[in-house]
Amino acid sequence: MLIDLSHAVGAYLHDVFVTNLDWWVVLGFVAQGLFTMRFAVQWIASERAGRSVVPMAFWWFSIGGGLLLLVYALYRRDPVFIAGQALGVFIYIRNVHFVLRERRAERLVGTRPAS
Repeated sequence: MLIDLSHAVGAYLHDVFVTNLDWWVVLGFVAQGLFTMRFAVQWIASERAGRSVVPMAFWWFSIGGGLLLLVYALYRRDPVFIAGQALGVFIYIRNVHFVLRERRAERLVGTRPAS
């Protein structure tokens, strides 16, 4: 029974990771790698600051990974994955907009002459 189970699991893993390997799967792995990097960047920035920090790189990795994962999901025709990634990318872009707007406002306040 265990031997049959190990053969079945081995055949499944071979089918998933070897037989089905194509450029779309490679794109999916690259996209997932970018998406995962956002957590590493956020963690490192927080450790350095000694508090929770969300650096701009987090949002850029989120957008890059999210867009590539959306392309992958569209190719795979997965409606759950498509909906999740499309909403996520919108949220990431919106957050970048907020951060850039705040930075612009801070620069304007910092360059105004004192009255």
